[in-house]
Amino acid sequence: MNAAHTDAVPAPGWWKIALEARAGLEFAAGAAAALSLLAVSPRGDGHPVLVFPGMGASDLSTRPLRQWLCALGYHVHGWELGRNLGPRDAMMDASLARIRELRERHGQRVSLIGQSLGGIYARELAKQGSDDVRVVITLGTPFTGGPRSTNAWRLYEALNGREHLEPKLRVGVREAPPVPTTSIYSRSDGVVAWQCSVQADGPHTENIEVDASHTGMAMNPLVLHAIADRLAQPEGGWQPFARDGLRAFAYGAPHSFNPRTAS
Repeated sequence: MNAAHTDAVPAPGWWKIALEARAGLEFAAGAAAALSLLAVSPRGDGHPVLVFPGMGASDLSTRPLRQWLCALGYHVHGWELGRNLGPRDAMMDASLARIRELRERHGQRVSLIGQSLGGIYARELAKQGSDDVRVVITLGTPFTGGPRSTNAWRLYEALNGREHLEPKLRVGVREAPPVPTTSIYSRSDGVVAWQCSVQADGPHTENIEVDASHTGMAMNPLVLHAIADRLAQPEGGWQPFARDGLRAFAYGAPHSFNPRTAS
């Protein structure tokens, strides 16, 4: 799968869109499983975590995830910039300043989590401020593919009055940050074509497949456990997600591509 092929990937079909109705069940399952997940997920070391909302959403949408991560022992923060209407210079500058402020306040590098379009912020900010960023985790983020590879492009254009992402910016977004970066995606995503959330092989990049909706991904129990596992990796000692034991049945086999050998 090369860049040209991902540009041509169509948006998810109607049956995947219909599956987005399970988001409410995922939210309920995540809330019901919270205590059990706390018992089996690794505890946090207290380092700061900054969470970016998806397109058109605000910090309210990430509040359940942030509360759960706080219970694990992290210092968790919302982006505090209102609704996410897409990358803008002013918002990128403000977000970068916030990362640096959190690094200074807590005395530790900041982990970035981005849901859908929020993952574009997380990846790009980690490139600009890599000295202040510990890890990046994205949830259903389309960092490859063309403007029409998602079912959200009409909303994006309505909010922005312009194409989903300019071609030059799309090329840059494909490149992973120079810090450990995890992309969590679902083949049954009803908003983003899953191929657009698969990043290239690298020493600090990985892809984790889950069975989840797009809108409910941030509260899917499998996603919550994977996020906890990734955040708990020791700084400077990052290792890829281990699919051993019961995880072999819960998570899909690793799926990635190498642009040097892809056809």
